[in-house]
This record gives sequence, C-alpha cells and structure tokens, in this order.
Amino acid sequence: MSVRPVFVASALFSLLLPLAGAAQAEGLSGAPAPFDKGGVKIALIGYISAGDFFQAYQAGAVAQAKALGVDLRVFQGRQDAAQQREQILQAINLGVQAIIVDHGQPESLTDVVQQALDKGIKVVAFDVNLNNPKVSQIEQSDHRLAELALEQALKDNGSSFNAGYAYVAGFAPLDRRNEIWDKVRGENKGIVEKARFGTVSDTTATATADQAKAIFRANPDISVVFAPYDEFARGVKLAAADLGLSDKVKIYSADISTADIQEIVEPGSPWVATAATNPAVVGAVSVRAAALQIAGEQVPSKVVVEPVLVTQKQLRDAKVETIEDLAKKIPAFSTSAAVTASWIPAAAF
Repeated sequence: MSVRPVFVASALFSLLLPLAGAAQAEGLSGAPAPFDKGGVKIALIGYISAGDFFQAYQAGAVAQAKALGVDLRVFQGRQDAAQQREQILQAINLGVQAIIVDHGQPESLTDVVQQALDKGIKVVAFDVNLNNPKVSQIEQSDHRLAELALEQALKDNGSSFNAGYAYVAGFAPLDRRNEIWDKVRGENKGIVEKARFGTVSDTTATATADQAKAIFRANPDISVVFAPYDEFARGVKLAAADLGLSDKVKIYSADISTADIQEIVEPGSPWVATAATNPAVVGAVSVRAAALQIAGEQVPSKVVVEPVLVTQKQLRDAKVETIEDLAKKIPAFSTSAAVTASWIPAAAF
C-alpha cells in the first residue's frame, strides 16, 4: 500500500545502500543510450521501509535494476519527512540520472523534487502525488483495489451491515481508497460506519490492534471491517482473535504478502479477502518508467498497475502458501505490461 503521517524517527540519516550492484560496464546489448554503454545510476528514496509490502516493492525494483545493469542506490525510509528531503538532495549530489520517490508527504517534497528536475534528473513517484507534470506517477489503481474488496464485502454480507473502518487521512493511496468507501456507503444506505480508527507508525499492526480492541468493545455489533492496507488488516485480525471475535467479524483489505497469505488461510481467520497488486511488480514498473525516461522515451504521466481480488477460499482451494505460489497460480498477479520496451529485460523475482 502506502500511507502515513509524520512520526518520531531516528535522527540519523539512513545508510545509502547500493543494493543492485554496480552497473554493467559493458552496457546492455541492443539498448538505447545511455544503457548501451552502462554506468546508469538511479536512486530509490523511500518514506517507509518496514513491512512486507515495502520490502517486496524494493526487491522488485532491485531485480529490475539488476536486469537493466543499473546501479540502483536505495535510501531506506524511516517515516521522516525531513530525512527524505535530505536523501533527495544527497541523490542529486551523487549525480544520478533518475530518482524514484516511494511514498512520502507531498508538501515536504515539492521543492527538492523541482531541484532535481531543474538539473535534468528524471523523477518517478510511487503513491505520492507531487502535482508536477514532469513526474510520472506510478499507481496501483487504488480506486480499483477498494472497489474489488468492497464488491466482495457486499457479495458476502449484503448491502446492510455495521462496519468498522481503518483509515488514516493525508496519504494519496488511502485517500483514493477512501473515496470509494464513501461512494459505496452513499450507494448502500444500509452500511453503517460504527467507528473509524487507524494509525501508521513503525508498529502499525500492533498499534491498530490496540485501537481495534477498544472499537470492538464499544461496538459489539460490528460484523465487517474494511481495512484497506494489509498492516491495518493484521491489527484488526489480532484484535478479533484476542477478544474471541474471529467467528463474528469479516475483514476485507488491500495489499498482500507471504505473511498475509499465512494469516488469511489459517483456520478460523476472519480475514476473508484482499485486493492486491504484486508489490515486486510495482517496484519493477517504477524502475522501468525511470529507465524509459532516461532513454528519452515518452512515459505517461499516470501509470496504473491493475490489481486482482484474492479471497481466502481461492488461496485455500489452490493451496497457496506464498507470494511465489500466488504468482504461479494467478498469472495476472505476477506480470504487468505497463511501461516496458523490447530492450528492457524481464526482472527475475
């Protein structure tokens, strides 16, 4: 997914990690300049690094960079807006050809991103709206993620139920998902939002669990929870289990990881469906968009990676245990034709 307000984070800047290794000195055969000669540097600057989704996103970016022979410099996020600004300035000083901004707070990034653009550095943003026509925005189609999850909730529970809703405002992906929640409630007056809660931090799941326990105790008639971020869903599931409510509540979410799959398929789990893209694929798409821009090719201002619905029943019936299993058994989850070219090798992940 992606979202979060400012929290207290380490005062120390993260280490710069050259995770993809040095670029291929000999270059990439058949590729346009500068990839034909090698030496291309790209920076991936995250706002959040903790959590399966972000780790998988980063792994996909690293895999695609390796396939391209790109020197990918990864700056680890610590949910610190000031640190992310400083990291962008560091990347500019390193002489990178492109910067990928992974989440963040737009108001703290606009001016430093413009500095990068002014120096001829290409900029790609994932799940943070920088409101700049020169920046290509990579999205998971957050509207569709929410639609798929809520369509399943309506199918399972009808159009009248008492709901809990996990949401934190101020982050582009969650705000887009919230637009669909408001739309669905407007079209189905029988859905009653009994409580709204959620928090984003280094311990999102456990912090959300504490909130969810209080919500469930105050609203024992809640039967459905829409938690459109997997860390929220984990927290709600933990709260339901601790209170003995797993058989009385159904959780619908967005995003997925191997750890999520294990929690969804376990006996008695209330987590019944999620809508997701493969975060590794989204990471690869982000690097491809940056590479195409460096090569002087046109990239749309908005690049959408389409999600799929994954239900508890599907996972159990297909005996899916990992993201790798899911990619093999639901091919739409494992690939995206967005922003690619014949000269870009496929990423291995």
